[in-house]
Amino acid sequence: MEIMLSALAQFQLSQLIMIVVGIVLIWLAISKKYEPALLLPIGFGTILTNIPMSAAIGEHGPLTVLFKAGIDTELFPLLIFIAIGAMIDFTPLLKNPFMLLFGAAAQFGIFVTIVVAAAWGFDIKEAASIGIIGAADGPTSIYVANRFAPNLLGPISVAAYSYMALVPIIQPPVIKALTTSKERKIRMDYHSGDVSQTVKILFPIAITIVAGIFVPASLALIGFLMFGNLLRECKVLDSLSKSAQNELGNIVTILLGITIASKMQGEYFLRPQTLFILVLGLVAFIFDTAGGVLFAKLLNLLRKDKVNPMIGACGISAFPMSARVIHQMGQKEDPFNFLLMPAVSVNVGGQISSVIAGGIILSLLA
Repeated sequence: MEIMLSALAQFQLSQLIMIVVGIVLIWLAISKKYEPALLLPIGFGTILTNIPMSAAIGEHGPLTVLFKAGIDTELFPLLIFIAIGAMIDFTPLLKNPFMLLFGAAAQFGIFVTIVVAAAWGFDIKEAASIGIIGAADGPTSIYVANRFAPNLLGPISVAAYSYMALVPIIQPPVIKALTTSKERKIRMDYHSGDVSQTVKILFPIAITIVAGIFVPASLALIGFLMFGNLLRECKVLDSLSKSAQNELGNIVTILLGITIASKMQGEYFLRPQTLFILVLGLVAFIFDTAGGVLFAKLLNLLRKDKVNPMIGACGISAFPMSARVIHQMGQKEDPFNFLLMPAVSVNVGGQISSVIAGGIILSLLA
């Protein structure tokens, strides 16, 4: 009874607010289905973290122990990349490697946001950690933020996963503002046929070697992603591939989400910086979308066979949500315009490009 009264007496307004934030995140995960695999554990972990005298945090608290074992060591984000790699089929991209360029162009928002964040008063490493939200890749955001700005890990993680869930709301207005109805109706051919098994196996190996040579700092990220894909494509480890996609992915996602919440303490989260990070994360997504679309429009000035500029927006790493959004927008303009496969090609290219962009930032600022 005395302990209970002591805990009640220590309740602070910031802790009450964060408990409400945790409940809101849980509501968004369940009711709105916004990235439920991450927002629900983050929301519940936020509640655990902000109860006075909580045994979940502190020197021997399980969330603190998990944070030191999985986030400080960068283990959890890397294990997530194995799962993601095992889930991705790069066949659409291999049929049309040209689409990889759009993935590179759509990282434009990352670097714009870094400049804006630095001008807003964040130091360069904090600005880089905020800018990487534009990669639309939660594990990459966590990996970079933990390296450069662990004090901002909580709001950066929430912003990254929240905006990934809001892609269907964020991207369409930006795309419509930059394209005409005629451009949105452009039809694109999709290369039929299959890619040989040898090419599918060599692709993750080649990407790892090339990325490692040119951007060594990206090697852990891209290497684990490509290792997961190699498990998928080698066809001799199907049970491991399925385990990576399901058991590994699910378990690490749960641990990642609830562990990040240990940094969602009111005294650290409820600061003006958090609002700035949320605004800058939105800026990153908007400029990423705009960069991909404008790059496609530029290419159309040089190409005889026009591309639908909307697919440039799929260069962000929000796979496959962004591809579905673009396909649906194309269908609204022309019911016989099937953009799904070209959009998927760009989207999987964006996954590779976002990881390399994270590696470039690590290389420049390490």
